[in-house]
This record gives sequence, C-alpha cells and structure tokens, in this order.
Amino acid sequence: MVILKTTREIALMREAGRISQRALLLAGKAVEPGVSTFEIDRIVREYIEKQGATPSFLGYGGFPASACISVNNVVIHGIPSKKQILKEGDIVSIDVGAKLNGYHGDNAWTFPCGSVFEEAQAIMDVTKESLFEGIKNAVAGNRVGDIGHAVQKYAEARSYSVVRDFVGHGVGAKLHEDPSVPNYGTPGRGVRLLPGMVIAIEPMINQGTHRVRVLDDNWTTVTADGKLSAHFEHTVAITSNGPVILTMPD
Repeated sequence: MVILKTTREIALMREAGRISQRALLLAGKAVEPGVSTFEIDRIVREYIEKQGATPSFLGYGGFPASACISVNNVVIHGIPSKKQILKEGDIVSIDVGAKLNGYHGDNAWTFPCGSVFEEAQAIMDVTKESLFEGIKNAVAGNRVGDIGHAVQKYAEARSYSVVRDFVGHGVGAKLHEDPSVPNYGTPGRGVRLLPGMVIAIEPMINQGTHRVRVLDDNWTTVTADGKLSAHFEHTVAITSNGPVILTMPD
C-alpha cells in the first residue's frame, strides 16, 4: 500500500534527508587511496548519531554497518571492512540512510578514488545522469514506468545495462515502502504518481551484463561478469509543483 505523506511529514523527511546527504558528502571526502571502507563507515555513523539521528541501515535485516560501501564490480550492499583498503583508480559507491523523528532519508553516490580510468568516469557520469532523467519524470500524473523507462533509455542508449534484480522504493516511516521503483519499464505503466508520494530513485548501472550475483555473506552483490557498476540515488517527493529532491545538497 502506498502511503501519502502530508506537508509536515515531507518537511520532517527533508530534515532526515539533509542529515543523510551530509553524511554521504563526508563519506565521499574520505574516499582516498589507503583508506579502509571500515573507516568511512565509522565517519558516517559518527556524523549521523551526532545529529541525534539513527543510521537507517545499521542492523536492518541484520546488516552490520551504517553504510553500504561497494567498490568497482560490487553493485550494492558492500559490507565495510578493515581489510578493504581503497586504491587509486577505484570507484566507490556509498549508500547512506538516516532516520530522524520517525522518518528516513536515503541517498547514494559513486565517488572516484584519486584518478580513475576514462571508462570508470564514463559509467559514473552515465549513471548520475540517468538518475536525473528519472527524476525529471517523477511528476504527479505520470506512472512509475515513466521513471524506469527514462533511466533505461538513457543508460542503454550509451551501451550500459540496467540492474533488474534490485530496484528503488517508497520511503517514509519505513526505509522500504511501496511502490517499487524499477530502473526499467514501459511509459504509462505501473503505479500512478500522486502528490504526497515519496520515493527513492536509484539507478544501478553496469558496464557489461545486467545480471548480478549475491556472495556467500548474503549481502554483497556483484556484477556477474566482473565488470564495473555504479549507483546513484536521491529521495524524491512527488508534489503538485513537480519533483522535490529531499536529499539535495544545501
């Protein structure tokens, strides 16, 4: 069931989104050769808790950290580790959520570690732009399929593939709510977008096949062919005046 939010609830979600977004920016600044993903997770948790908020992911379904940190061919749900040391040329997808006053904000970004190869920069650029193509279509009266189609069309036109096994979602008092928001679809199909809906739009775009596999830890999800993947996400409110990004930088 899709839960529509009031103006007050969206304002509360904007506060949660601001904390989540700032935590993500701090994490991105920490992405440097020689830094462990464990240290980046520590930075995220410390910042969120200092704001009086709770890391949305910590303990969620048993997840052991405050941020998902996914490097190179890891698509999503990478578990931070003291043993995973970033190196020059890595691309690092960081997914952060914060809960404040009963509501979540959820966002992700892929950061370069030092200088990266042209192909790595290209997939980051395409994934980021596909996110904003999706957001452009997050308009009241449209349908979820319009968002997914916009993401898919942009990415596939540039010879990338769209992950199908994992999708975006509604956000609110729960981290994951209805509706599901795939990054592929048919225009005019799916749940109709209404003012008061809040959704996470989060393209996961692969350099090669769209297929993925989950490792034995039951979290870490990698590309089936070992090629690069990138992930970008914003929490977006549907309003009568167009989409409003609740995790946009100040």
